[in-house]
Amino acid sequence: MKRNFTYVPPAFITLLLLIGQLSFGILDSYVNLIVAVATAIMTEWLLSYFVLGIRKNLASAYISGISVGILIRSTMIWPYIITSMLSIMSKYVFRYRGRHIWNPSNFGVSWMLFMAPMDVAGLSIQWGSNFLALVVIWILGLIIVNRAKRMHVTIAYVISFIILAYVRSIITGDTFQAEVAPLTGPMYQLFIFFMITDPATTVSTRKGRIIVAILIACVEFFLRLNSFIYAPFYALFIVGPIARFIDLTIHQPEPAVVRSA
Repeated sequence: MKRNFTYVPPAFITLLLLIGQLSFGILDSYVNLIVAVATAIMTEWLLSYFVLGIRKNLASAYISGISVGILIRSTMIWPYIITSMLSIMSKYVFRYRGRHIWNPSNFGVSWMLFMAPMDVAGLSIQWGSNFLALVVIWILGLIIVNRAKRMHVTIAYVISFIILAYVRSIITGDTFQAEVAPLTGPMYQLFIFFMITDPATTVSTRKGRIIVAILIACVEFFLRLNSFIYAPFYALFIVGPIARFIDLTIHQPEPAVVRSA
């Protein structure tokens, strides 16, 4: 059952891509998407073999590549290559006690958006009046995170985001609808259903995951107040690895060191 579920998230992100493209044309270029996916898969294949000495399932690399292809915008092809490479490389470079601590696509996308703002932008499309597309994505997304036993993460983040959106509307004078509207966009669907719920980089306890989701929403709140455009990505980039590091320190024993005689 677990083996079969491995391919459900890739199928879902493909469906999200298809709905977004058919409804709003969210892709700038099919070539850029193909390059992002191919780069992610090839990087995963090479690093898993030469660094870890294993052949890893490439489903997660496919998800990372699709995420990169959807989430960044550029008139050039090199950002898609670099972002996909950074995403996958982060799994092999930034490790602690045998585990990677950043969500791969969050690392690559955040780094690229921050370091190359003149060449790269993020996805800003919302589903708008296409209510059916929004409902389909949310239903399927919730089913998947429930199967992955991460429903509580999504719920904790969404509730926190809505509450803090109301607080932001009071502080900034903007309407509550405007502050909460980002939740309806495909960028947030990827963020909610893939990044913050990633089983490989979330902490090990249910209570801990809920706390981390709330902290991400809080950091995002302050970043938004300070006009950071890509606040959710940066919030996860900051909170996620710190939480994972603390969790691994507490709950994950250090790997055994083999000493030669």
